[in-house]
Amino acid sequence: MLVRTDILYISHGGGPMPLLADPGHQAMIEALQQKAQQLPKPDAILVISAHWEAAQATVTSSPQPSLIYDYNGFPEAAYSIQYRSPGAPKLTDFIVQTLQNEGLAASKDASRGLDHGVFVPLKIMFPEADIPVLQLSLLSSLDARSHLELGRALHALKGQNILVIGSGFSFHNMRAFYQSGVQEDSQNTEFESWLKDTCCNTTLGEAERYEQLANWQQAPHARYCHPREEHLLPLHVCYGLAGQAATEHRSVEVLGKQASMLHWVVA
Repeated sequence: MLVRTDILYISHGGGPMPLLADPGHQAMIEALQQKAQQLPKPDAILVISAHWEAAQATVTSSPQPSLIYDYNGFPEAAYSIQYRSPGAPKLTDFIVQTLQNEGLAASKDASRGLDHGVFVPLKIMFPEADIPVLQLSLLSSLDARSHLELGRALHALKGQNILVIGSGFSFHNMRAFYQSGVQEDSQNTEFESWLKDTCCNTTLGEAERYEQLANWQQAPHARYCHPREEHLLPLHVCYGLAGQAATEHRSVEVLGKQASMLHWVVA
């Protein structure tokens, strides 16, 4: 029997800071916890994280993935975080075969662990770590249209009880996070407004929505908000899979900037 598929794009914050009681992440933490409580429990979770790029689409296949502490300069506690979720090797095989059937180069990686774009939000959302987790890489080309097509190629996941999470950050100008004396960052808020309208406006046709996301660099202050696009591209995979307007948008303040959370429910 077909079931609904939930697809999320989340802003995952700064490194391990959400797990270190950083007050600048409290709104983000609450948003993720509330969203997890609203979702049906999935059979597995597929995460597309901003922190893994590969020449071709690559999926983790370890039955018990390790963690990658891919950050520096944090307290010792940041390097002892644990998230012992099982992997999902059979689902990995299915995803790789699905992508190959759609004409995309795809492979699996049994040695790679889960990076902080995966385990940090999942530890907040599903602390029991009892749901199988696997991770899909971004493409190292960082081409927006290619990531939209990557999402489309995952269409066989629709109707399965799999939670798909694009884990990035809708504002990712690291220098701007630490600028002082700015009451409101209009460049940040104007880009966020464009992103919300592009993803949620039901008067847009899907071809138009697709093209706006493919040409995201033309959005207001796009390169200020994303000097490098890897934290935005998980959203493109999510929309490519969903193929429709987002069901819900939520804006949260993270480290003094506005950031987006998006949810698609696909029947």
